[in-house]
Amino acid sequence: MSFLRNLDEYRSARRDREWTGTFADYLEMVRRQPSICQFSHSRIYRMIVAAGVERDENGKRRYRFFSRELFGLDDNLERLVEEYFHPAAHRLDVRKRILLLMGPVSGGKSTLVNLLKRGLEQFSRTEEGALYAIKGCPMQEEPLHLIPQELREVFAREFNVTVEGELCPVCRLRLEADYGGRIEDVPVERVILSEEKRVGIGTFSPSDPKSQDISELTGSIDFSTIAEYGAESDPRAYRFDGELNIANRGLMEFQEMLKCDEKFLWNLLSLSQEGNFKAGRFALISADEVIVAHTNEAEYRSFIGNRKNEALISRLFVMRIPYNLSVSEEIRIYEKLIRQSDLKSVHLSPYALRAAAVFSVLSRLRESRKSDIDLVKKMKLYDREEVEGVHPKDLAELKREHPDEGMSGVDPRYVVNRLSSALIRSEARCVNALDVLRALRDGLDQHPSIEREDRERLLNFIAVARREYDEFARREVQRAFLHSYEESARVLFDNYLDNVEAFCEGIGVRDPITGEELEPDEKLMRTIEEQIGISENAKKTFREEILIRISAYARKGKGFDYTRHQVLREAIEKKLFADLKDVIKITTSTRHPGAEQLNRMEEVKARLVADRGFCPVCAGELLRYVGSLLNR
Repeated sequence: MSFLRNLDEYRSARRDREWTGTFADYLEMVRRQPSICQFSHSRIYRMIVAAGVERDENGKRRYRFFSRELFGLDDNLERLVEEYFHPAAHRLDVRKRILLLMGPVSGGKSTLVNLLKRGLEQFSRTEEGALYAIKGCPMQEEPLHLIPQELREVFAREFNVTVEGELCPVCRLRLEADYGGRIEDVPVERVILSEEKRVGIGTFSPSDPKSQDISELTGSIDFSTIAEYGAESDPRAYRFDGELNIANRGLMEFQEMLKCDEKFLWNLLSLSQEGNFKAGRFALISADEVIVAHTNEAEYRSFIGNRKNEALISRLFVMRIPYNLSVSEEIRIYEKLIRQSDLKSVHLSPYALRAAAVFSVLSRLRESRKSDIDLVKKMKLYDREEVEGVHPKDLAELKREHPDEGMSGVDPRYVVNRLSSALIRSEARCVNALDVLRALRDGLDQHPSIEREDRERLLNFIAVARREYDEFARREVQRAFLHSYEESARVLFDNYLDNVEAFCEGIGVRDPITGEELEPDEKLMRTIEEQIGISENAKKTFREEILIRISAYARKGKGFDYTRHQVLREAIEKKLFADLKDVIKITTSTRHPGAEQLNRMEEVKARLVADRGFCPVCAGELLRYVGSLLNR
């Protein structure tokens, strides 16, 4: 019954969106709400902004419209909106450019265009995005085109609305033949954009230039009506059903534009610059549409290298769409693709997708000119992680080093294909990071475009991803074990703080048993600080920073424990882990564990399952793997 109710609501909403009236009625609507006659670039910009805009700590804008499908491209998408759609919405000259998305395969170009298409369809169903057209026009034409040129200046002063474009041949004929030139009587209707129904959204895909006809873009003569109307120049004898015709008032996607034969590109010259194109034996036909094309970098370089293409090159607004360079965002890409499959029932162990993401992102990064920043550090900076000795502000400088970073590397399709292979082959219905890395390695031999040198480099990245996983595995088991020793961690932490306070204030530490004042335990403090790489020269600064943090919490009436300081927490856990290393090694690697060891392992597995997202299968595998690491 719920579905039937939804169906009734859907039909009711469709009826509510229907509207038909005269041009005179439409003028009154324009007077009340001028935005209904906005141009296509403005409509897309308002659609994007209507979905919501966020700002990060650096003031950069993040548009929610794209966040459902595109990940790790916030900087590029901000530039797309602020440098193309926003100024174009204000009728600046950039609206006369073809938007060319240029980037590597599987980088998100088609996804971006599809988002704009689906968004336009949905936006045209809202009151804010409503648009109206001359009823029966094959190009869903703006009704204001009915206003004669001589009266447009007067209209603009009264309504504060600019009119651009002329009537299409069909509407011009109907105005005189059916309405005797009385523009106020011409019927107007609300239209809903739809790619499926070929209303306001078109798609052109190049094929064999010998067989593909220009009519796919500009329409064609209807030869069955020539005898009836007597001439090919009669609008009634012409089908205005080309992609440029039907995309009027909306968006036209030009797939792989630079693969297209030259004759198909000539129409874009006048359409982009003048807002019209030539079709059949008619005068230039006005069209208001956003043209979005996409191509890869190799074809783009070849295209701009040909001097014959200079006229079209000057009419392009090129937007780079590189691969994502953030590990966290790459994981979201894989999660989205897996959700769309039938493999949702297979459990993915924590870090399985991250291992694949680390491998992918490393393959896309370029070596920094800074000797103290290797690819792993750079990867972590791109993922907003803290890196010792590197200030977060250095990230902007790193990005400027290689403007084309992300335009090459392993594409998501390869990774998803290998993930699919690992998921399909999993008999245990659980896939861990080692399974994923193994699948990625095995697939390198099957990839047709990977040369021997590239293979060696990619194998090295798999090894790096494996080392990153080893650290993760140790840390997960370490924390699961330490949960049973949490009181020991707090005692160690309190002891460390007492000694830090005594060191910074130049006093002794009181022995809890004898009451005697002792020198601060330098050995204890250093064994903890060395766990996180605090040098002898930096120890004083680090200890003072800890004391300042304690004072800040005390002023706010808050308690301070080791879990509130990420670096100190890591140090305490590593120190305790080092003290318990032999216990953990024996527990995880004994072939025939005793009852006490079995109980402890079950407790750790239960902790991994309850708190860390493991299933019983991958939790057991993790324990065995860490046992093998500790025995090396």
